Amino acid sequence: MIDIFDDTYFMKKALIEAEEAYRLGEIPVGAIVVSENQVIGRGYNLTEQLIDVTAHAEIQAITAASNFLGAKFLTNCTLYVTLEPCQMCAGALYWSRVSRVVFAAEDIKRGYRAMGAKLHPKTQITTGVLEGEASNLLKSFFAEKRR
Repeated sequence: MIDIFDDTYFMKKALIEAEEAYRLGEIPVGAIVVSENQVIGRGYNLTEQLIDVTAHAEIQAITAASNFLGAKFLTNCTLYVTLEPCQMCAGALYWSRVSRVVFAAEDIKRGYRAMGAKLHPKTQITTGVLEGEASNLLKSFFAEKRR
C-alpha cells in the first residue's frame, strides 16, 4: 500500500502556497504545518502585500496553526517550507517548539544555518524534498524581476 501522506505529498502543498506568492509578486516561498496528516496552517510570503518584513511564509503558517490548535506550541507538528528558513523564522520555529522542519531548497546566503541560528534541540530537520521544483520557482521569479 502506498502512503500518500509522505514528505513529497506535503511539500507539493507548500509549493502551491509558493505559487500563490509568485502570482502576487511576492518572493515565492510557501509553508504548511501538518499535524496527524492534516494541514492545520498554511502561508506564503506577504511582505510586499502587508508592507511587513516579518510576514514570511513560515510566520503565516505558524500563526494559522497556533490559531487552529488554540495553543502556542506546535509539538507533534511538522512545518514544510519551500526555502530554508531565515534566522527570524528559525527563532519563531524555536519558540513554537515545532517537532520537525522539512525544507526544499537551501538558502546558502540567508538561511538560518548560514546565519548561525538554531532550531529547538528536539526539532528534527529534513532537507532537499522537491528541491528542484522549489529552486526553479525561485529562479523563474528572480529572472522575471530582472527583465
